[in-house]
Amino acid sequence: MTIQSIRVFEPANAFSQTSRRSSPKPPPRIWHASDPPFKGYQSSPSDGYKQSSASTAIVIDNGSSLVRAGWSFDKAPRLSLPANVARYRDRKLNRTCMYVGYDAFADATTRGQIRNAFEPGSSIVANWDVMEGVLDYTFLKLGLGSVEEGIGRPVLMTEPVANLGYSRKTMNELLFECYSAPSVAYGIDSLLSYRYNKGKNGLVVSSSHSSTHIIPVLDSKPVISSVSRLNWGGYHGADYLLKLLRLKYPTFPGKMTESQAQGMVRDHCYISQDFDGEMRRYLDWTGLEDRDHLIQYPFTEHVVVEKTEEELAKIAERKKESGRRLQEQAAKMRLDKLVRKEQELEYFKDLQQRLVNQTKKEIKRLLDEDEFKDEAQLDRTIKELEKSVRKARSKDVGGLENAEQEEEQTFPLLDVPDDQLDEAGLKQKRHQRLMKSGVEARARAKVEKEQEKARVAEEERRDEERRQNDLNGWLEGKRAARAASEAVPAYLQKIKERDRLKADLGNRKSLASQMRMKTLANLASDQPGRKRRRGGDDDNFGANDDDWGVYRTVQTGDQSEDEEEEDLGAGLKNIEAQLLQYDTTFTENNTLEAQSDWTKSLIHAFLRGPRPFDPESQKEAHQIHLNVERIRVPEIVFQPAIAGLDQAGLVEIVADIINQRFTAVQDRDALLKDIFLTGGNTLFQGFDERFSRDLRSVLPTEAVVSVRRAGDSLNDTWKGAAQWAREPGFAATSVTREEYLEKGSEYLKEHNRGNPAAV
Repeated sequence: MTIQSIRVFEPANAFSQTSRRSSPKPPPRIWHASDPPFKGYQSSPSDGYKQSSASTAIVIDNGSSLVRAGWSFDKAPRLSLPANVARYRDRKLNRTCMYVGYDAFADATTRGQIRNAFEPGSSIVANWDVMEGVLDYTFLKLGLGSVEEGIGRPVLMTEPVANLGYSRKTMNELLFECYSAPSVAYGIDSLLSYRYNKGKNGLVVSSSHSSTHIIPVLDSKPVISSVSRLNWGGYHGADYLLKLLRLKYPTFPGKMTESQAQGMVRDHCYISQDFDGEMRRYLDWTGLEDRDHLIQYPFTEHVVVEKTEEELAKIAERKKESGRRLQEQAAKMRLDKLVRKEQELEYFKDLQQRLVNQTKKEIKRLLDEDEFKDEAQLDRTIKELEKSVRKARSKDVGGLENAEQEEEQTFPLLDVPDDQLDEAGLKQKRHQRLMKSGVEARARAKVEKEQEKARVAEEERRDEERRQNDLNGWLEGKRAARAASEAVPAYLQKIKERDRLKADLGNRKSLASQMRMKTLANLASDQPGRKRRRGGDDDNFGANDDDWGVYRTVQTGDQSEDEEEEDLGAGLKNIEAQLLQYDTTFTENNTLEAQSDWTKSLIHAFLRGPRPFDPESQKEAHQIHLNVERIRVPEIVFQPAIAGLDQAGLVEIVADIINQRFTAVQDRDALLKDIFLTGGNTLFQGFDERFSRDLRSVLPTEAVVSVRRAGDSLNDTWKGAAQWAREPGFAATSVTREEYLEKGSEYLKEHNRGNPAAV
């Protein structure tokens, strides 16, 4: 059998496993985690510069998500790229390489060096080196790379509402000083989209990548003093989803990235029309197959290459032959070892005979020659060798059965007074006292177990007698025993406690092991019942590793079948088995095993969806299930408190603008008759329906509300800017180079599509 590791990008296929108690489910639909958004080589549309004239403007929608650029005579932007730049030093070429936009996602090296021009989660430019690289790339792709004396074309650029003066000032300096632009104009992105969609009086709701703005417009002029902002956009939604998934799958083996989270929000999330009710029902098993979306990440599958029957037979024969040879070698080694032990035993017995009638000095000399401390150690060695030889003969040579039976353990030193023993004898006496305590404890445990068996048998007899005489009363007692509030937790707690104690006893430094060692030391002391006092006892049993060897000897004593661990859950299973047999109202679904089934687990539905989970499957370990997150993430625009945002929701903000800031009835009616939705964060399914319904609930009943979307929420801003650049009055709203040099970089001309100069 051969195991190979293969990197798999799994296609959507059938799921073979099904539930035990449910009908086969159709195979799940699988979505794949998106790859880094690298688009490969893109040709430069350089013909636009040839078609342009000195009055043709370069239109740039400078968005924090994507930068869109083109000529004012174009019907759609020619370029669309993220404001990213990646720089790294190529050691082979000995030069610094720069990748811009989607090219920065070319490989792992460039992805690790990506820097964005905007401050995370905002529309404010924070890295002007990156912004300059993005503009260089943009002008190069528009065919301006060969122009040495500046770009020579007017520039129209979008900016957010209430853009910072420093940001606009720095952009002016960059465009006029670095690129020698003849003129520059700025417009608010959402207002340009509104004007492109023929809006004149209305309420612009712009929910974009970095924030959500509500802008009242009357007579084609924005009321900037009544603008409100909600600090939540597409970036925050993707970041929030990423945090939820990392909290949901803390040990997920794959890598979840921001671009993948943005794709999940875009492709799988939607606005719920009844958020609270749908959240309560979302993980119900009925219909969960459709609501739960499965995202598959790449994984490494271990493929087992099966052998043919002929190959398996040959392998089995080789294993059998190898096993036979190993058995022969092991038998020969055991026989040689037995012979050596018999020779050693004979030599030590002869040494013991020679010590008889010898002087102490001669005895010490003979013992030192064979590295024995005293005669007691020699006696222990002889007994151990006799026991080992007996056991080996019985196993390999086939001795008599009674040879296996060990002689009864004796403890002769316990009857000898301490003053008649030397230091080694005292230590051996303490060891024998400890061993005797273990033997007596095992004997008592065996007797107690026999008594417990007799007691259980008597209880079973009485229980059976009661069942035969009073079945209904017997059933009531069994139901009460099972339904007791502490019944099930008690069994589970005992099982957990047993497993924990078993794990602790295997660790020498654990509290359980040290407490057991203390008990053994107390048993081995001269006065086991006397309470020890601090500083008043010189007993140091357990201070060295030899004492722990005694502990292991006692701990791993011979175990009989009577001393095996009992099944702590047998009592509950026995009660349930009796109820299943005699109680017609008690079914399989009422048992503890059925109640712990994954098909009834809310946690399983949340983490793994409506199908069983195989922890050994690499494919399933690399899967993410989107269920409640599909409505939770986009709901934050309406309920920011879900994400811990201390702001009012979108509907509350709009209602405050309408009811509190515009007292004239005709102005309120004009705003409500044209509520315009734009921005990528308004593209969720059901956004306009939910917004219209919730807004009507906080307005007077006679109010007329009309909500509409932008024709193209993503590109209408650029199209509106291009349309404005083609109008005759565009030049009058631009700041020329001469005005810039005369009045400074902070100079701004006011118009109906941009920010006021005071902001």
